[in-house]
Amino acid sequence: MANVDGSWNTVVKSPLGDQAAVFTVTSNGDTFTGTFAGAMGNAEAKDGKVNGDTLTWSMDVSVPMPMTLTGEATVDGDTLTGTVTAGAFGAFPLTGTRA
Repeated sequence: MANVDGSWNTVVKSPLGDQAAVFTVTSNGDTFTGTFAGAMGNAEAKDGKVNGDTLTWSMDVSVPMPMTLTGEATVDGDTLTGTVTAGAFGAFPLTGTRA
């Protein structure tokens, strides 16, 4: 199992431009809790799951409009790569480095 815990400096390439946030992860076996904190506000990761080196979660946001996002990311050492999906708006690349 990869070391997923810690703070990650992340960027989501969205239609609104690059969205930078700090993703803080605390794992507990095959689950995790976490938060995203960025310019568009803070969001709690819900239903966080850890499967080897892969994280999956959902989160509710209110900016730019209320919606539920889903995320999946793979941790490889000090890098994180994946996608954030915004329902009908599609999926957007997520990258990060350990803070």
